[in-house]
Amino acid sequence: MLTGAELLAKVKDLGDVSKTELATACGYVSKKKDGSDRVNFTAFYEALLNAKGIELGTGTAGIGKGGRKLSYIAKVQGNGNLLIGKAYTAMLDLKPGDNFEIKLGRKVIRLIPEGAVEGED
Repeated sequence: MLTGAELLAKVKDLGDVSKTELATACGYVSKKKDGSDRVNFTAFYEALLNAKGIELGTGTAGIGKGGRKLSYIAKVQGNGNLLIGKAYTAMLDLKPGDNFEIKLGRKVIRLIPEGAVEGED
């Protein structure tokens, strides 16, 4: 699959062809279980936008389980625990066993990864 400048050059070289021919010529094709070709239009158009400098992101930022938008709000549970959730820890690439220093401020809780310099993003 072509990306970046190579993709833009190929699209320009192909000129006025169908969308299917364009995506296929650039390598955005996979095989179905029955052996027939499947043109991956979404991947092709995302790569084309990226090559033109338009960044759509990974598509998962802000999306939680089941495709729901993340609220960026946490609620203290009945037992006093504050649950952040898997979607947020996955966005930050946190692993089980990662440690954090807890800094309490006025109505603020900051979690700072162990060994990180405070104020570092």
